[in-house]
Amino acid sequence: MPAELNHTIVWCSDQSTSAKFLAEMLGRPAPTHFGHFDVVELDNGVSLDFADAEGQIRPQHYAFLVSEADFDVVFGRIKDRGLNYWADPRGARPGEINHNDGGRGVYFRDPNGHYLEVITRPYGSAG
Repeated sequence: MPAELNHTIVWCSDQSTSAKFLAEMLGRPAPTHFGHFDVVELDNGVSLDFADAEGQIRPQHYAFLVSEADFDVVFGRIKDRGLNYWADPRGARPGEINHNDGGRGVYFRDPNGHYLEVITRPYGSAG
């Protein structure tokens, strides 16, 4: 039975700000509206649907596979905004990027504390 991820909800304290942040960081079109969601479309047909949550936000992790050239652009945006970034998910290597599987990767946080990651190679792709 084929199954593909179609969308997921990203809970946040200000869905408009959060959706706009992700769209800008990844160079995506401006978020659209569907129902009460602010929607960021990705190239593989998956969307992230941002919604305001009541109460505390529990940080989640969202990883995005990008080209080497697009990594440079996203990483430039991270630095231009003065965002903290790490080479690892635990934040033990601040101010660094990683070179896992012969590619590059970096972690940073969105306005709600969600962990965003951009990578140029899928994990385990080096064999």
